[in-house]
Amino acid sequence: MTQCFHIKDEIRILGIDDSALISDNVLIVGAFFRGKGWIDGVLSSYMKRDGMDGTESIIKMVRESKYFQQTRLIMLDGVTYAGFNPIDIEQIYYDCKIPVLVLMRKYPDMTRIEKALSYLPHGGERLDIIKKAGEIFRVKSNDALNPVYIQCKGISVEDAARIVRLTSTKSNIPEPLRVAHLIATGIILGESRGKA
Repeated sequence: MTQCFHIKDEIRILGIDDSALISDNVLIVGAFFRGKGWIDGVLSSYMKRDGMDGTESIIKMVRESKYFQQTRLIMLDGVTYAGFNPIDIEQIYYDCKIPVLVLMRKYPDMTRIEKALSYLPHGGERLDIIKKAGEIFRVKSNDALNPVYIQCKGISVEDAARIVRLTSTKSNIPEPLRVAHLIATGIILGESRGKA
């Protein structure tokens, strides 16, 4: 089911990204934004490196937050966190009743992903969760030379693309994800590194 969306300039978005993989417990950070340029808060939690607890960790972090009732969209950087800890975006949408938008810089190479998963326990289950995220769509961001790719639950592709363009002010990555990445890597590594 897709929710009907009225997209305001200050739509409340929770962007979630993970930190560097330097331990078995990987920090995840949520940056709670009003639209494209106003950060209202930060959340954090942990999940296991290459574990199977990512979906549950995100749902718990979102539902226990004081921002839960205000959040209109959850934005994720891909469907695997903490290495290959798969995120079930359908389950997040079902449990939180908040649309989910997944953003990727590049179209995923499913052959390489399947090969990598074959070395992990529950490889088939992980792959099923990844595939469950649905069709991948190419979206033009504000940076016309660098499109991004999205998947979504609970929101139309058209509305999701509008939100990507609304919130991508500094690069082709929406600010909620870019800032979540900066905070997560900065905490764990001592300074921000890499790309969201």
